[in-house]
Amino acid sequence: MKVSVLGATGYAGAELLRILYNHPHADVVHITSESHTGEPIAALYPHLRGRYDLTLESMKDIERIGADSDFVFIGLPHGHAMAVGKALEKLPTRIIDLGADFRFDDTDIYEAWYHVPHTYKNAPRVYGLAEWHREEIKDAKIIGNAGCFTTASILALAPLAAAHLIDVNTIIVDAKSGVTGAGRGPKLGNHFPELYDNFRAYNVAHHRHTPEIEQEVARLAGETTVINFTPHLVPMGRGILATCYATLKAGVTAEQVDAAFQERYGAEFFIRLLGRDGYPSTKEVRGSNFCDIAWHIDERTHRVIVLSAIDNLVKGAAGQAVQNFNIACGFDEKTALDVVPMYP
Repeated sequence: MKVSVLGATGYAGAELLRILYNHPHADVVHITSESHTGEPIAALYPHLRGRYDLTLESMKDIERIGADSDFVFIGLPHGHAMAVGKALEKLPTRIIDLGADFRFDDTDIYEAWYHVPHTYKNAPRVYGLAEWHREEIKDAKIIGNAGCFTTASILALAPLAAAHLIDVNTIIVDAKSGVTGAGRGPKLGNHFPELYDNFRAYNVAHHRHTPEIEQEVARLAGETTVINFTPHLVPMGRGILATCYATLKAGVTAEQVDAAFQERYGAEFFIRLLGRDGYPSTKEVRGSNFCDIAWHIDERTHRVIVLSAIDNLVKGAAGQAVQNFNIACGFDEKTALDVVPMYP
């Protein structure tokens, strides 16, 4: 398959190139960057030296790039992918967007949270959370890759919502992310003296991943939901740990919770169940496409606490995009992703 990466100079784009290099059925033919057009990718990411001799192109001739590609991966900020999708609408080229433009069923929700008009409302899109949308992904023209916080949170909550074991309007998600989740662009809050030896919350009650989690939990539960989601920034490069709380419905037992996770994820390669009372760790999934999940039952409050750990650049972005690519192409889902996490 000929593939192109739009926005290859972001962290997710560079991670995508790293993974695709080891993919036996993917040939990267175009990489783009508007701010670094004409520069070799290895000049910006020396770890790719000797592996990619490609020069970064402009996206101005997107129709030519699309016509030359079976798949286009989009690693651009929100608001840009919808224009690409529209430009490639009549081509057989398929799209995997790592941004937010194609994640929502209701574009009014997208506009309310992202504050830009959606210019491709009728796009033939599916939500790209592989473990829950495989069948739709297989034939999709456009795949809206799930977000990083949302991947960790939805995977943690989905079995319980689908089995109707929790009151979905009692959900609280408390999640921590490494700084790569904020992108490569310099920002004061990510400056070393500001970040080092520090720990803080941000976008409390307003983070844009909130409605994405609500959409998928509501879809599985068959009822609308409103959740609390609070993200935090921690002084590490990679990783997300999501701690998800919900009240169990009356009469629900710990054994039913155990069974819900086992029945849904027992055969999933990329989800590793640590079981009841386990403790996932970001370091144990670093550099991998795994999601480690454990859960605890608080009998005093009759609440379940689900812990979920992922690498935000792999399972939370580039790895999941390649997993979706494999599903869409009919390849083994593990292709280029069957790697042991880096440790320590």
